[in-house]
Amino acid sequence: MPAAVRAAFEAELLRARDCAPDTAAMWDALERAHIISQAWAWPHTRAHWHMFRLAVRCRDRAETVGQVVRILVAGAGSVTGRVPYGNTGRTAAGLFAPMPLPEDLRVLLGRA
Repeated sequence: MPAAVRAAFEAELLRARDCAPDTAAMWDALERAHIISQAWAWPHTRAHWHMFRLAVRCRDRAETVGQVVRILVAGAGSVTGRVPYGNTGRTAAGLFAPMPLPEDLRVLLGRA
């Protein structure tokens, strides 16, 4: 993971923590961290781990179960390049649905 991308990823994880108790803002930051991390196995798995922890905190059973599944497959998806780029990582987004990247992340990730 290039240094600028890693810095952006870590900044989103930090923003998620700093937004507490505003869970909507926390989810937004974690979704962005997820998008940033998709191409790298360990950061991608970490993003889902943080999403799992927030789902538990929110007592969202469906999201919690969905994040367990994603934790199990995230690393393999990244290694094989079979990730739906732009996907926010949330259960409602679907496991294989690609989504448009926010413009700032498109530039950061070099997908312009």
